Amino acid sequence: MQCPECGATHIRKNGKRKGKQNHICVACGRQFIEAYEPHRGYSDEVRRECLKMYVNGAGFRAIERVKGVHHTTVITWVKQVGERLPDAYAPETTPEVGELDELETFVGSKKHKIWLWTAVDHFKKGILGWVLGDHSAETFQPLWTLVGSWQCYFYVTDGWTVYPSFIPAGDQIVSKTYMTRVEGENTRLRHYLARLHRKTLCYSKTVEMLAHFVRLLLHYLKFGDVPVPSRFIS
Repeated sequence: MQCPECGATHIRKNGKRKGKQNHICVACGRQFIEAYEPHRGYSDEVRRECLKMYVNGAGFRAIERVKGVHHTTVITWVKQVGERLPDAYAPETTPEVGELDELETFVGSKKHKIWLWTAVDHFKKGILGWVLGDHSAETFQPLWTLVGSWQCYFYVTDGWTVYPSFIPAGDQIVSKTYMTRVEGENTRLRHYLARLHRKTLCYSKTVEMLAHFVRLLLHYLKFGDVPVPSRFIS
């Protein structure tokens, strides 16, 4: 028998731990048992099921009640996956007509409003870009950096005052009538994600966590599945 810390072979028995023989290395003092059981964490199937429940509108507490997995564990899985997902997916073809809109939600409490700005191709399904923040030009700037690079024939927006300061004169159409694509995508977000519902007890504690939730949902809507978080976190 060797010490897992220093490799020494001078080992002595040192009582029992949870019914198993405990050993101690005379050289370095490391205590250990001879054979550890394999990591028991939740299976990949359970992890996937919990995340799928989440992106289909179930809150963390509801998942805990149904699956028996503590809600903080599910939150950890969402964060672990969200950190590895991209903010957006490149369009297959450059959009000719872009649509822009803002979705209002909350962070921290229902007194603290925040906006999810989204951009889509008028003719194709899926959100191509988004940013989180207040209702200002500073928040919209990073999204416009992406959308402006499309050099669309024109952009369809609502009447919010920020847009004219970015969209070239003559390229903006202000019309709710022609915003069916982006409003439909935002409605899908509200439908699938509990914390984006208009009337809900769910809301994000931080902007960072809300961003993880959005990345996970957009991945699910695009690919029809969720990534499985690492099993190092049970």
